[in-house]
Amino acid sequence: MYTLAVSDHVMIAHSFVGDIFGPAQRLHGATYAVEIELRRKELDGDGLVCDIGKALETLKAVLAELNYHNLDELPSFKGRNTTTEFLAGDIFRRLKAHVGKGGFGPGTAGALASMRVVLRESPVAWAAFEGPLD
Repeated sequence: MYTLAVSDHVMIAHSFVGDIFGPAQRLHGATYAVEIELRRKELDGDGLVCDIGKALETLKAVLAELNYHNLDELPSFKGRNTTTEFLAGDIFRRLKAHVGKGGFGPGTAGALASMRVVLRESPVAWAAFEGPLD
């Protein structure tokens, strides 16, 4: 399986509900390093997994929807604990919606097999979501 990866970052604010979260129940900020890995079984005719520029452009567009927002105030997250794990899955779903629209370049719809989204909360802690793109 061939893999192409790009990365960016996103800055958000949020709070959690539940004693397990301790002081993180209060509003706090987080800066996540976000990495995506796109995979396909065979390279395209140009020897690519996908257009690296389009992949980075699409990642930046998806993260712009969250960047500098208090996630507690976004209707799509109402009543949810926006944990690192949850956000990895949410960003995966947002990116997956762009696959069929050519967001990763021509010829990628149906050719990209899977994607992994990693959110690095700190140098020692991260979460990921991985799934198929069919």
